[in-house]
Amino acid sequence: MGHSYYSYTKEELVGNGPKLPVIVMEDNAEVFHSMAVEMVDEIRKHNENGEKTVFICPVGPVGQYPYFVDMVNEQNISLKNVWFINMDEYLDDEKQWISKDHPLSFRGFMQRTVYDKVRPELVMPEDQRVFPDPNHPEYISELIEKLGGVDICFGGIGINGHVAFNEADSSLTNEEFLAQKTRVLEITKETRTANAIGDFNGALEDMPHYCVTIGINEISHAGKIRLGCFRNWHRAVVRRAAYGEATSDFPVSLLTSHPDINLKITEFVAALD
Repeated sequence: MGHSYYSYTKEELVGNGPKLPVIVMEDNAEVFHSMAVEMVDEIRKHNENGEKTVFICPVGPVGQYPYFVDMVNEQNISLKNVWFINMDEYLDDEKQWISKDHPLSFRGFMQRTVYDKVRPELVMPEDQRVFPDPNHPEYISELIEKLGGVDICFGGIGINGHVAFNEADSSLTNEEFLAQKTRVLEITKETRTANAIGDFNGALEDMPHYCVTIGINEISHAGKIRLGCFRNWHRAVVRRAAYGEATSDFPVSLLTSHPDINLKITEFVAALD
């Protein structure tokens, strides 16, 4: 017998008591725009109070960044007191960062799509554009502690419920899984396949086998968690996230009890036909 939540209609998905707030928006553009607005609002609020802003940022979803860049440039919003801590990066077989000009490089993506597009007088200094380093994974949690915590963690949900590259691991208890910090790990074949289809035209043989990722520990301690889902296979993923049991075999389920989390999805993901 399968799990009944996979056949929940949009009304049941939103209304049957999900374990985290599920917000249905018209389309991808509305989801991405709302993420960008939340980024800008948080930065503006902190700038007015002379405070720093710290985000954990994904490369996937990425549709929020063009909106974000436009708002920053048009509204003259300084990012000088903003830290972007990216979630993860692909590694080569020597477990070092893939080169920045590799088509899959998250460092290259952020450079081209965000940092090079923000007006130079507004963009944050390079040392505030942070990626987890396979040679110094402990730097992320040390930096977060030094900065006084993360304001918002933005992200998506992977095919096996992973957030960042915190891959499912049923050998760990929920507590052990939640204790995991930034580290190097091997990417599961499910994730390699889904990412090859979504990001690399299906070129599975050339997909990296390793990554460095921020831990679920750092994510779970962010002040707010904001997730966005929009792909066809997200239809099942969001239903399990909203109604499945909390298990290390589906990592996002371990975040649903966070005091300030929500999941934004499109009408397409909410529908089943």
